[in-house]
Amino acid sequence: MWIGIDDTDSSTGMCTTYLAMVIAGTMDLDLIKFPRLVRLNPNIPWKTRGNAAISLNVGIGKGKKIKIGEFNSNEIYSYEYGDDSSLDERDILEKLKKIVEKYAVMDEEKTSPGIVVTRKKISEKLYWKAVRSVIDLNEIFSYLENASYFGYKYKRGLIGASSAISWKPKRKTYELLTYLPEDKWNGERFIDKKSVILMDKKIKTTFENFDYNNDHIAIKPETKTPVLFGIRGTNVNDLEMARKIVKSDPYFSYLIFETNQGTDDHLVKKKISEIKPYDSVILDCEVLEKPKTIPGGHVIFKVKDRTGEIFAAAYEKTKEFREIIKNLDVGDEIKIFGSVKKYPKTLNIEKILIKNLAEIKIKVIPICPKCGKKMESAGKNKGYRCRNCGTFTNEIKYEKIERNINPGLYQVPVIARRHLSKPVEFFR
Repeated sequence: MWIGIDDTDSSTGMCTTYLAMVIAGTMDLDLIKFPRLVRLNPNIPWKTRGNAAISLNVGIGKGKKIKIGEFNSNEIYSYEYGDDSSLDERDILEKLKKIVEKYAVMDEEKTSPGIVVTRKKISEKLYWKAVRSVIDLNEIFSYLENASYFGYKYKRGLIGASSAISWKPKRKTYELLTYLPEDKWNGERFIDKKSVILMDKKIKTTFENFDYNNDHIAIKPETKTPVLFGIRGTNVNDLEMARKIVKSDPYFSYLIFETNQGTDDHLVKKKISEIKPYDSVILDCEVLEKPKTIPGGHVIFKVKDRTGEIFAAAYEKTKEFREIIKNLDVGDEIKIFGSVKKYPKTLNIEKILIKNLAEIKIKVIPICPKCGKKMESAGKNKGYRCRNCGTFTNEIKYEKIERNINPGLYQVPVIARRHLSKPVEFFR
């Protein structure tokens, strides 16, 4: 039996993943495989924060089991496969409604929870639409003909809940999330920086733990949520070791999720003429105008391909990454990985591949061949004259400028990185 839930958090708190923990820890259901944390289109304007939905496959667990978490000191297991024949969809839906109604932030304008329960897996096509485009709620109901579901308020959570169920992992990573007791959600929380750095250096299969240039603990959420910290990795077996290295405030539970984070699933290769608002694209292009810094510290420049032109931007939050962008010049051949705002229609850079650097030359004022003094311009396109001895030359010399960047793949720092964005080290 598949369960999907979305849109229970707010812009300032809660976390939909916490409901997976509550379901795993309190409902009399076994988890089949890993619970799933599924990120959808990061550009959706009405999303609360990271646009994450959850899905769980539940039943009576059978076959091999592995420990994937704890709830109030009780171990949580994932089973190899399961049997859902004794489960009642409507009964499960009613129990899930009570959980959602207890924890969802209903007074947040953007929050519109959705719950889906289905025996039949939803078509994978829905996931790819949801992670790469904008879906109208009316599209969803055709996918739910054989499901039980319930939506609150605007019912937009049904989109994410259904899409999370439909995800069929081709590329995946994992995340171990630790959870605070409810009375600690809105308070200050402590995570020892030195222990995070030690974990980052010791457990090589984890990623995006700490931003060294910006002295930022990336495993710690920026808002007051149930999550104390989350460790991401490519090897699920290493996450337990990583968790034990981190020193922090006490937490009462944790759970390991299978995720689409760090996969670049949101990106589609497009030409400029094909780009629409809220797209996430891979664009082969050429620098048309030299980058400039605008108020707010954002760096923008114009690029082109055979079909059109568009502005690209490295926003202030990308910190030192802007220095790479500032060194681009007209004629550089690049590939941009990024997302598109509706207004202004600008390509927000997540990564950039510098394929080929244009050769930049400047005019060099010649030295007089007779007296060795520096010559001066005799007028526009009229050559050079030596003021000291009167020698004239119409020869124009150029000097190649050494560029301060090299071809290669560059990414924004961890502090500014999107959940779905594939880290550069994954390309190697």
